Amino acid sequence: MFLARRYLFTSESVTEGHPDKICDQISDTILDALLQQDPASRVAAEVVVNTGLVLITGEITSKAQVNYIDLARAKIAEIGYTDADNGFSATSASVLIALDQQSPDIAQGVNEAQESQDSSDSFDKIGAGDQGIMFGYACNETPELMPMPISVAHRLARQMALVRKNGQMPYLRPDGKTQVTIAYEAGQPVAVDTILLSTQHDPIVTGISDDLGIQQKIKDELWKQVVEPVFAELSIKPDAATKYLVNPTGKFVIGGPQGDAGLTGRKIIVDTYGGYSRHGGGAFSGKDPTKVDRSAAYACRHVAKNVVAAGLADKCEVQLSYAIGVARPVSILVDTFGTGKINDDAILDLIEKHFELRPAGILAAFSLRKLPGERNGRFYQDVAAYGHFGRNDLDLPWEKTDKVDALKAAAKV
Repeated sequence: MFLARRYLFTSESVTEGHPDKICDQISDTILDALLQQDPASRVAAEVVVNTGLVLITGEITSKAQVNYIDLARAKIAEIGYTDADNGFSATSASVLIALDQQSPDIAQGVNEAQESQDSSDSFDKIGAGDQGIMFGYACNETPELMPMPISVAHRLARQMALVRKNGQMPYLRPDGKTQVTIAYEAGQPVAVDTILLSTQHDPIVTGISDDLGIQQKIKDELWKQVVEPVFAELSIKPDAATKYLVNPTGKFVIGGPQGDAGLTGRKIIVDTYGGYSRHGGGAFSGKDPTKVDRSAAYACRHVAKNVVAAGLADKCEVQLSYAIGVARPVSILVDTFGTGKINDDAILDLIEKHFELRPAGILAAFSLRKLPGERNGRFYQDVAAYGHFGRNDLDLPWEKTDKVDALKAAAKV
């Protein structure tokens, strides 16, 4: 990604009312509720939404007693679907439950890792909940050490939801998407090329009923209430050459689950780095932290962010791979794209010495089974929209730069 030429890079985000994001949030609300009562819960909660329908399925093994229907309805109302005229609402949607328990073949590998027979180390006792590959990334383009396109796209999406909820733009509806194109030179962001905002809205907006008038009002008010506040906090601003697009089809009245079916885990690029870094393919939401798709991806981000924060590289991507039922990673790879202040092999040595990457170690380091109760039952559901990384609005353990001093001292930089 470190290129001398000028190029454009685009990332998107979605609001919490997007059909897929509704599913992610319900899945993680269920996870939070189960872990609060039973921290050892094994959860793979999948959700499907469509017009007037919520289906909760997957595999759950837990001693917790929760009301899945009430949890789903409460989350849908919180997102903003409270009017049946919108084609989907908390009170009128049918909620169906179809859950199984976790496969005992998987459970035995998680309960007792392959290494546990020959080791007294407690971190060797829990095996990975599945095979797979995970990536983590960080770069110095933004204060939160995230790529600028996805960082700005998330900020815009959060602001669109805020002005809907606080009454600044009360005619907006919950479904929405953002897309940001940033121009780069020599691998660094230099300009905002395109801003695209799509937001669901009422059929009549403050007395305006014709489509052209509605869209012009929405476009003007989104610029004032969303774009300007977001870019006021950023070093790069839109200029006269920036293209600004809003609801390109002409209107966006039918949306949410009425417009498109939603499914847990279908926004994995929005959840991570906006396509700027590679992705292993595993989704996060609805999965308890024994599943390395989630916990190891958080660990990869923690490693990459600390490497960049320590000044060892301007960009860093970390890959981990696991085998089901095996505690130790099968492989670890680090790539600094030619920006490393020391060579990548030396950085890899530091990672292996200073970071715990076995599943049990990750759970312990990030307190991934305890946090829901400590946060009044909310933790995973709060990262289920607007990204799992670079969230300065949340206190996330994998975003901490707590290894910087140790890395600097060991690398002597």
